[in-house]
Amino acid sequence: MKAEIAAARSRLRKASSVLVVSHIRPDGDAIGSLLGLTLALRNTGRRVTSLLADGLPGRFAFLPGADRVVAAPDGPADLVVAVDCSSDERMGLALDSIGGRVDLNIDHHVTNTRFADVNIVRPDAAATAEILYELAPRFGLMVDEGVATCLLTGLVTDTIGFRTSNVTPAVLRLAAELVERGAPLAEVYDRGLNRRALAAARYWGSGLVKLERRNGLVWTTLTHQDRLRSGYPGLDDADLINLVSAIEEAEVALIFIEQPGAKVKVSWRSRAPVDVAQIAAQFGGGGHAPAAGAVIAGTIDQVAELVLEATAAYLTQVRSAAA
Repeated sequence: MKAEIAAARSRLRKASSVLVVSHIRPDGDAIGSLLGLTLALRNTGRRVTSLLADGLPGRFAFLPGADRVVAAPDGPADLVVAVDCSSDERMGLALDSIGGRVDLNIDHHVTNTRFADVNIVRPDAAATAEILYELAPRFGLMVDEGVATCLLTGLVTDTIGFRTSNVTPAVLRLAAELVERGAPLAEVYDRGLNRRALAAARYWGSGLVKLERRNGLVWTTLTHQDRLRSGYPGLDDADLINLVSAIEEAEVALIFIEQPGAKVKVSWRSRAPVDVAQIAAQFGGGGHAPAAGAVIAGTIDQVAELVLEATAAYLTQVRSAAA
């Protein structure tokens, strides 16, 4: 890792313009990491572009720098940095807009494909935002109030409010340091985890009335018609998966979300010792042991049948191994 950090530092020092990109359907860690790194680099006088192919969800508009996120670059950059992307495919159309070139990849997904010239990947980190905070002094970057707010947003949202199993004393101390630097924890928690638009709440309702349960699996579906009826603008689940995964009977929680082009996004959540990243990998996806996802071609019924069968089979293996 020392060699990778040294290589990344060298490339950053030589770059006067930087493009920072993250994944499609961006979550709080993707956005917080993207904006945190962008702001820190801008503070050094560099020209920095923040790129999200799907744009920025409205509930993160409070973050500093959110109003300058673009869906396509306005020109070439000396350095292209991907944050919180497990693979280059996760960048969506942004990958084409930058010509497929990624110089530096900073991520915490165990399924990361090491797709860049320089890869700083730490699966033990609770969030990519954690890695960036630790890298900042090595890269000669300051963490001021704005940067701290963005990074705390990544940390809070990816740990679901410090509730995931990878939250360590070091992670809590890091959060405290970000608050000491001016990050407003109460606001970050409220906006990042609690607040929802009325359309999102209606969208949740569409999924909740269709909940099903079988042998440790709890799942639901969200269709294109559900989005239209609720008025929800995104192609994600509006974080409904976090609510479904809290159901007592759910050893594994799943949501199937219909996508354009006859595809379905699948989100898994699990409790130890179930590693849903292994299931997602069977379908070309990835993630972490307790949280993973994949996009699979087919109708929502076809994909649900395949995925539920594979998930049930894996869950049986886990139970047998533990017996």
